[in-house]
Amino acid sequence: MDATAWRKSSHSDETGGACVELAQLGGVVGLRDSKAPNSGHLTLTPQAFATLIIQAKRDELPH
Repeated sequence: MDATAWRKSSHSDETGGACVELAQLGGVVGLRDSKAPNSGHLTLTPQAFATLIIQAKRDELPH
């Protein structure tokens, strides 16, 4: 049983779309799709995660 505490993003919608979950995994931040939690996850350093959030808020990410 996975004891990791995954939290769904407050920006995820209630109809099952755009569902991103986050977890503190030791010294890194884990990201996964809540619709497919067993398909793996991405890990980022806290600094890389902060940069990702800043770029997303500025709409600077590739589409």
